[in-house]
Amino acid sequence: MKLSKDFYLQEDVVSLAQQLLGKRLCTRIDGKITSGIITETEAYAGVTDRASHAFGGRRTARTEVMYAEGGTAYVYLCYGIHHLFNVVTNRENIPHAVLIRAVKAEKGLPLILARRNKVKPDKTLSGGPGTVSQALGIHVKHSGLHLSGTKIWIEDAGITFTSSEIKSGPRIGVDYAGEDAWLPYRFLVGLV
Repeated sequence: MKLSKDFYLQEDVVSLAQQLLGKRLCTRIDGKITSGIITETEAYAGVTDRASHAFGGRRTARTEVMYAEGGTAYVYLCYGIHHLFNVVTNRENIPHAVLIRAVKAEKGLPLILARRNKVKPDKTLSGGPGTVSQALGIHVKHSGLHLSGTKIWIEDAGITFTSSEIKSGPRIGVDYAGEDAWLPYRFLVGLV
């Protein structure tokens, strides 16, 4: 079952980043369904978070989607090559987002392997934010799609974790954010 609109409208982006662990990220690209269980996330707390693209109320053509109502896809290009998928959260005009850093590939494994140019699954199949998007066929052209649609959506997979099963630490690649780079806004779980 797809996550409800209310799920995405929660005000606490850090809590929501943890709640997304164990959920199923699904795509239907060119009529083919692929999915993975979310195993790693990072929270970005909008205008007050120096690591956020919306820090200080910054609004650009790329980041405007962050100001949409929660439950919207924010996909941007990193280093000119990696398409990174984020879930916009909270109410309209509050630019919170959660980066999906890793998934455990699930449905559509042959297609996922082909997209990643791999013969068999390994820990690099969808273990980073760029490989998540590549594995599931997510592209910057999908930025702005609502997650209640038929191209990209998130389901409750019935998997939950206790607080002791969730590891946390600083986000990756945000050294420019000064002291905010050290916030423990990265969350991960181990799934076999």
